[in-house]
Amino acid sequence: MTAADPAPVRTRDTVSAAPGRRPMTVLVVSQALGGAGMAAGMTVGALLAEDLLGSTGLAGLPAALYTGGAAVGAMTVGRVSQHRGRRPGLALGHGAAALGSVGVVAGAAAGWTALLLTALFVYGAGSVTGLLARYAGADLAPPERRGRATGTVLLATTLGAVAGPNLVGPTGAVAAAYGLPRLTGPFLLAAVAYTAACLVLLLWLRPDPMAVARARAAATGPAPPSDRGPAAKKAATVPGPGQARVATGPEETDTDTDTGASRTPNGRPGRRRPSGVVTGATVTISAQLVMIAVMTMTPVHMAAHGHSTQAAGTVIALHVGAMFLPSRLSGSLVDRLGAPPVAVASGVVLLMAGVLAGVLPPQGFAGPAFALVLLGIGWNLALVSGSAMVTEAAPPATAAAVQGQVDVGMSLAGATGGMVSGLTVAGAGYPLLAVAGGVLAVAVIPAVALRGGTGRPLA
Repeated sequence: MTAADPAPVRTRDTVSAAPGRRPMTVLVVSQALGGAGMAAGMTVGALLAEDLLGSTGLAGLPAALYTGGAAVGAMTVGRVSQHRGRRPGLALGHGAAALGSVGVVAGAAAGWTALLLTALFVYGAGSVTGLLARYAGADLAPPERRGRATGTVLLATTLGAVAGPNLVGPTGAVAAAYGLPRLTGPFLLAAVAYTAACLVLLLWLRPDPMAVARARAAATGPAPPSDRGPAAKKAATVPGPGQARVATGPEETDTDTDTGASRTPNGRPGRRRPSGVVTGATVTISAQLVMIAVMTMTPVHMAAHGHSTQAAGTVIALHVGAMFLPSRLSGSLVDRLGAPPVAVASGVVLLMAGVLAGVLPPQGFAGPAFALVLLGIGWNLALVSGSAMVTEAAPPATAAAVQGQVDVGMSLAGATGGMVSGLTVAGAGYPLLAVAGGVLAVAVIPAVALRGGTGRPLA
């Protein structure tokens, strides 16, 4: 094995480039379970910290912790997936989230702030698995359907993620019945849901999606450039033995179908669309920063204007639904139009969300709900289009590790947004936070996507 060879996925599975529906079905079930757990932190994390710490300015600390933890989790899950396969990597993440959820309940019940905050970090390290699973969905699909496969995995998250916030009241009652703080109820649900998701993956996700992707690459080589996007590249010329020509902008490279390593036409080592990874990462990271900042402080903003915890939970449920429900449509748009137009649309939608969140009267329910639905839609468009750019550009030899690194950036952006959001609201108010977030999104995402993106689909 050479240094350029991908690390073998250690599995006893019989690997086929056409694995059938079972692996995708298992992914969908695990995503639905994980979605219920993920919603807990979004819904009551800030309220729990505000109660325990006694400060609105520190209410964004939980988001900063669990998104900071997600950075560590994304790197770890990405590396484990690269060397051991998607199944152990994703199962490890869900297991960590379950452990963190138990720690949050214990810390809140004991009034031990250090344990609560540490557990939120561990919870975040595991909860990132729900997003990383989108790459496993792409692994299972042929190139022309990867956008829709990515969307299917993200859509499955909606089943649990929408139900989770609406169970704030019932799970709070269960927690209170056992002498626990009511706000720990959603984390009890998260512990059960993440444990179930971990077991589903360990027991039934076969063959491993990473092994399927590598089997397909070995059998067919990289897909040729698509002519469906508005910025599609000219078809590649006939490749040399054992190679497939891929268009990379001003200079094409020949990519070895076994290793993923690339060479320029004169035989010198080359790289496979590195700008595509940077562009896709910038799109997703910018959207994550804006979304986390606005979403984190919306329940606190609503509570300050007389809304109940259940009302705030319903708004977050609508928001989470909007984050994932459009995924199949977003994936189809990327497959048909290419990633840059979809990324541009995301920036515009995020601007609309920020402006409306800042100017609509907070005393009513409809205003915050509508603004956060738009916030979720804009985030979804950015995530799917940015992931398309990353998936296209990442070399097969290091794809899982590269994808994990991109999600590290998303997690760090979320941590920044979560921390800054509380301080901004305490010092300048929620409207300024929301409007500034929208302006940032429309200023960065479209410009980056149009300058460095590719019109090719998720293939």
